Amino acid sequence: MTPATQELLLSRIRDVPDHPIAGVTFKDITPLLADPEAFTALTGALAELCVRHGATKIVGLEARGFILAAPVAVTAGLGFVPVRKAGKLPGATLSQAYELEYGTAEIEVHAEDLFPGDRVMVIDDVLATGGTAEASLQLVRRAGAEVAGVAVLMELGFLGGRARLEPSLAGAPLEALITL
Repeated sequence: MTPATQELLLSRIRDVPDHPIAGVTFKDITPLLADPEAFTALTGALAELCVRHGATKIVGLEARGFILAAPVAVTAGLGFVPVRKAGKLPGATLSQAYELEYGTAEIEVHAEDLFPGDRVMVIDDVLATGGTAEASLQLVRRAGAEVAGVAVLMELGFLGGRARLEPSLAGAPLEALITL
């Protein structure tokens, strides 16, 4: 990604102070999504990563990961597989529980959407503490697929998600277009 593209993306991310609680600055990507030039640049950059790392399918993490991953899949000519919060998918699913700073959560994927031989790129908007991404990698591997990598729009480096995720990556790349 060029420095100009990175600057374009950064310029369209809005800081929202004290959201969702006092002292937290929320990184709002809705201005980026509303700008067709920035959204197209983001989609192209993520699609290029998927192609470069040999992905055959893309997993998008609920909810903003869906918004990014679906157009990336179309652009790259790959299948899109949603990973959802528990109880949202009909039919047979694989589920994975994981720890949060304040409790636990669970995500699911349709058992029949990933196959042995698939190379899966996991896409999300933000890498924060890494819990959801880590659980998604476990789901991908439990389905018999291989992890091609993880790609995010932005990494909040001060929260330590990369360090948490590295053992689960098992050598697969973690690509952040922007690191804050």
